[in-house]
Amino acid sequence: MAGPTTAERGERQQESSDPPLARRRLRPTPRLRTIIILLVVLVLLAAGSIWLLYGSKWLRVERVSVSGTQVLTPEQVQEVADVPVGAPLISVDTDAIEARLRRELPRIDVVDVVRSWPHGISLKVAERTPVLIVQKDGKFVEVDKEGVRFATVSQAPKGVPALELTVSRSSSAAASLRRFGESRLVREAVRVARALPDAVARDTQVVKVRSYDDISLALTGGRTVAWGSGEKGAAKARTLTALMKASPDARYFDVGVPTAPASSGS
Repeated sequence: MAGPTTAERGERQQESSDPPLARRRLRPTPRLRTIIILLVVLVLLAAGSIWLLYGSKWLRVERVSVSGTQVLTPEQVQEVADVPVGAPLISVDTDAIEARLRRELPRIDVVDVVRSWPHGISLKVAERTPVLIVQKDGKFVEVDKEGVRFATVSQAPKGVPALELTVSRSSSAAASLRRFGESRLVREAVRVARALPDAVARDTQVVKVRSYDDISLALTGGRTVAWGSGEKGAAKARTLTALMKASPDARYFDVGVPTAPASSGS
């Protein structure tokens, strides 16, 4: 009986070799198994983190603290902030809280809403400080260093000079008002008030604005300072300090041109 032909032997060898090769292809390599395990671990960690931040009771808002208030009370700030107590700490919209506080409490100049893990929200505020006050209808409007009118109070704060905006009927004064506007003139008055030497600032009772270039100060003891515009404030402050030391009994000082100051007894 004749044996298998060469072709038949080749087919048998091919059949006998195929299954092991297929098995090798289906069997995962050690590197692939490691990658799969790492992916599973990462998915579990991500799911656990999401649940911890949003679903668990361990990272939720339980307390709200307020710092930096002076005129405002912590209770006022908390009420306006309306922090969602009991909500997941991660979900609190800090930007919305900051915007709401600045909008509804204009006395607040700067506010920072901070998550204090694991259970707190901190509201850190800085209030505006009045540089000038404007009397209106028997009350006082506070004006800050930026010229912002931020609050109306029934009693004038101590040590804050009053602003008198009395534009004269002269053509130059009227032109100044048309050119710069009332808001700009108020900012110029603030600019002058901020440039005053400390000793003069303590004695300043009124800052009078007649035009952009005509700003004067009424001091205690009936003294008057002609300041001019708000420009060259530092130079004018130095000149005024020296002038007051040189003429302590004078009642009128002119530093509108700081290189050519003047003083007189009346």
